[in-house]
Amino acid sequence: MGRLNTLFAQHGAAYLQRFAATMPAVHQKALGALRACRTPSAGMLLCACPDCDRSRLVPRSCGNRHCPTCQGAKAFAWLQRQCARALPTHHFMITFTVPAPLRAFLRSHPRIGHEALFAASSAAIKTLAANPRYGLGDTPGFFGVLHTWGRTLEYHPHIHYVVPGGALDRDDARWHASSPGFFLPVRVLSILYRAKFRDAMARDGLIGQIDPAVWSVHWNVHCQPVGNAHNALAYLSRYVFKVAIGNERILDINDTHVRFNYTASNSHRRRTMTLTIAEFIRRFLQHVLPTGFMKVRYYGFLSPSFKRSFDEIRARVEIAHGFEVEAPAVPDSPPPQPLRCEHCGAPMRRVRVISARPITTLSRTRHAEAAPALAAGP
Repeated sequence: MGRLNTLFAQHGAAYLQRFAATMPAVHQKALGALRACRTPSAGMLLCACPDCDRSRLVPRSCGNRHCPTCQGAKAFAWLQRQCARALPTHHFMITFTVPAPLRAFLRSHPRIGHEALFAASSAAIKTLAANPRYGLGDTPGFFGVLHTWGRTLEYHPHIHYVVPGGALDRDDARWHASSPGFFLPVRVLSILYRAKFRDAMARDGLIGQIDPAVWSVHWNVHCQPVGNAHNALAYLSRYVFKVAIGNERILDINDTHVRFNYTASNSHRRRTMTLTIAEFIRRFLQHVLPTGFMKVRYYGFLSPSFKRSFDEIRARVEIAHGFEVEAPAVPDSPPPQPLRCEHCGAPMRRVRVISARPITTLSRTRHAEAAPALAAGP
């Protein structure tokens, strides 16, 4: 069991007792999963050794996408798939953030707010790329990853997009490459992004809940050339399946506080921070996404619904570059580490799953009786 899971197992019940009345159901579900992970409450696997006929019971993982213990191996598999599909051209990483005064609103409306962030930022890229002024085709292709946390677990939503340097054109069916150092003007992207987000909030009837000052300040958009796609993909693979903080950053847990390390902004210096148990859990849970919300999305010619095959797109990119291109190498898979028999060392096989006894959240009656949330609560 990882350190985070141990923390939730030891302190999760007390946190629920204190704050359950105001906690979203999805937060309670995630907390329950992390408390149960790799304990009998998550169920057991009966494994058997084919060589010496010995058997062993192994606690199951919770499988929750916010559990750091369960997500590690998935990041590498995702990186392999993306490198295999990366186009042989230069790439950019475009990052869309939001002004600080808007963060509280997004935290209170995570599904609507995050959907609007994806819709506004992707539409800004597609609209500007189709402008003949920039010499690209009218159909760019890109994918984005939502990232909601800062270095100290504060709520800081932003989206990273990986964008091949160019676009397809529907009129001439050719690939129109951008300059390796410039894709689209970030100031214009910022204006479009802000306007499209504002329009989305107006359509949803929520614009009155947003501080009007956010419409007059600059919305930061950053576009960075990354060369071969591998660098950007390797960076993002750490976030696609990573949660707000991993077990390796937890330095110490006691009865009242958690101490963890982080890297200061614009610095490589490692620092430490100590939070109360309740504040640490609150900061962690605010990054739990709504049920079914997709944090990775694909657009344009990278969308699964795009009609032309990916092989055709790759060929058009190669033709446009005179075949003087090189696709990023696909990283080798690390060798699998099977569960081995403690007696003879042979790999064991799974026989069956023994039913779980899940940790439940507070009942409706106890919800009603729970004390009002304090300032540290959700």
